[in-house]
Amino acid sequence: MSIRQFVRGTVPWDSLEAVAREVADRYDQPSVRVTFLETDNWLSTPCVVNDRWFVKVISGQNALVHALFTGARNLGAFSSGREGFFEPFDGPVEMAEHELEATRKLRDIGVNAPEPVEAFEVEGFGVLVLEYLPEFRPLDDLSPADVERYAPDLFAALATMHENGVAHGDLRGENVLVYEDDLYFIDATNVAGDGLEGARAYDLACALAALEPLVARAPSSRSRSTPTTRATARGRESRTPLRCWTPRTS
Repeated sequence: MSIRQFVRGTVPWDSLEAVAREVADRYDQPSVRVTFLETDNWLSTPCVVNDRWFVKVISGQNALVHALFTGARNLGAFSSGREGFFEPFDGPVEMAEHELEATRKLRDIGVNAPEPVEAFEVEGFGVLVLEYLPEFRPLDDLSPADVERYAPDLFAALATMHENGVAHGDLRGENVLVYEDDLYFIDATNVAGDGLEGARAYDLACALAALEPLVARAPSSRSRSTPTTRATARGRESRTPLRCWTPRTS
């Protein structure tokens, strides 16, 4: 087991089944096909339902890990002479609700993001449902030439966010996606309202840090994608066998 898997934890199988059945009930699906994704993700268990919805299952352990990460980021801000501007969440449901609202806010100001659907609770777990983008590539999976081509769009999107009082707060290559030749942004974090100025500077620093190694690296087989490449909201897919459930009947 990797350190990332250990820190992320494991959602009990019965709880995953409960989430699948709840999705089937909510969206009137006679059955659901669930594909669990092995991704570079610390803070949720992601899956795809019926190749239509991208679902994150967020546990209490995920919320605790997020709080630890948030504290570390704020310590970094303090060390540079700024007040900390990241805020933790009260629990897994709040994490799901925040990402739903953050995604809506990005779309409202004209920044591309997957369509938000719903956030809800199942057995104490936070569940986030977004539109599933079936084929896209994370920014850090592009060739240097493609990264250079999309860099102006990246900074234009950041400018739009900042002009509208929004900061992303977690701008990394895996959180910027190319889908149908446009950039999409995911996983915006929780930034305090009075910390927006510091968060803007942090966004710009993160963008430069994300772009520099991608543009500087030599072309390699990893950077040359093929039409069969599929990616998820946190990186290249590694799919587990499909699981199917039918909703409960009364």
